Amino acid sequence: MLKRGVVFLILAIFVISLTGCATARKQKDLEIQGLRNQISLLESQLQSKDEEINGLKETLDNAKQEKEEVARGVGKKRLVAEVKSRPNVKQIQIALKNAGYDPGIVDGKMGRQTKDAIRTFQKANNLRADGKVGKQTWGLLSKYLYQKVK
Repeated sequence: MLKRGVVFLILAIFVISLTGCATARKQKDLEIQGLRNQISLLESQLQSKDEEINGLKETLDNAKQEKEEVARGVGKKRLVAEVKSRPNVKQIQIALKNAGYDPGIVDGKMGRQTKDAIRTFQKANNLRADGKVGKQTWGLLSKYLYQKVK
């Protein structure tokens, strides 16, 4: 009977150790699966950020290229049309702003602030300060249409 008890006890210990190992293995498998899920999530976030970075780089490259084209005056869309005979108000405002005179908002409207800027420009260049852009005024002001004062 003692032999049966010892055998039964050894058998019980063996069965308990086997089930304990299986439980530990299941927990380990679940833990590994959880870590794999986290890795997958992080990889997808990384891929998304890489795509965002590439998009921003492309946008920056395009902006640099447009800036260079505008500086050369070759851009696809010209910011200011070439002056054929008489300048329009928007061109006058851009030239005044580039020359360092404040015409206010560049809106293509001849307002008080634009006229004041014209008069100030005319006084600074020893012209009759009448607030109108004639041939003499435009002759001096036109060089600032595409270039800024440093």
